[in-house]
Amino acid sequence: MNAMTGLSSPVCLYLVRHGETAWSLSGQHTGRTDLPLTANGERESHELAVRLRGVHFSHVLSSPRRRAQQTCELAGLGRQQQIDVDLAEWEYGDYESRRTAEIHEIRPDWNIFQDGCPHGELPIQVSDRADRLIARLRKLDGNIALFTHGHFGAVLGVRWIGLPLLQAQHFSLASASLSILGEDPRRPGMPVLALWNAKSAHASDPASRRGGDDPAGMRRRALERWENEGGELLNQRRFDIAGEK
Repeated sequence: MNAMTGLSSPVCLYLVRHGETAWSLSGQHTGRTDLPLTANGERESHELAVRLRGVHFSHVLSSPRRRAQQTCELAGLGRQQQIDVDLAEWEYGDYESRRTAEIHEIRPDWNIFQDGCPHGELPIQVSDRADRLIARLRKLDGNIALFTHGHFGAVLGVRWIGLPLLQAQHFSLASASLSILGEDPRRPGMPVLALWNAKSAHASDPASRRGGDDPAGMRRRALERWENEGGELLNQRRFDIAGEK
C-alpha cells in the first residue's frame, strides 16, 4: 500500500536462487535432500544482503529446504521469513542425486522440462504448482522476496510471463542469483522479467551501481534495461540448465 496515495502498489517478485551447495557444485540433482550451503554458498548469500539492503518487503517466502532458508537468513531477511511449500524444488524421484550425464547414459534425449522424473513430478504438475503460487502472489502487493531453487525458479519465471513450461530450459539460474519479476511501467498489468540471473557479486562492481543503490533505482534501471535491451536474460557465467538446481 502506497502511504501517500492509499493505493495498492503492483506486486514485484525478487526471485533468489539459494547459494551453492556441495551437490550444486558437483551437478547432482537436489530435490528433497536437505544439504547446507558450502562456505562459498554462505559468502555469496551474504553478498545478496548488499543488493537487497534498503528494500522493503511486504512478504519474505522461502522453500522449506535448508539451503533456501539459510540463504534467506544470510541475506538478512530471516526475521521475516515464512515457509511456503510451493517454493520447493522439482521432485526428482528416481533421479535424486544423479547427474544429467548419468541420466543421459540411459535416456539420451531426456529433458526434465519435457519429460519430468520417474516417481517424481511431471512437468504439468510443476507448472500447475507455479501457477497456483503466482495466483496467490498476485493477490498481494509490494515487494515480495522468494527464496527458491534453480529448476523451479526457472519455471516460475516463464509462467510469470505466460510462456509454456518447456521454455524454462532457456532460463538458467546461477547460485545466489537475483531476478526481478514485475510489470511493464508503460503497460500496467503486463508481466515482464525486469532482471534475470544477476549475480550478487555484481553489487561490488561500480558500473552496476549507476544512480545509487536505492531499491527504487535498482528496479527502475532493471525495467529500463528490459525496455531498451530485452533485459538480462543470460548471466556472463555459463550455467548448465540441465544440471542440479
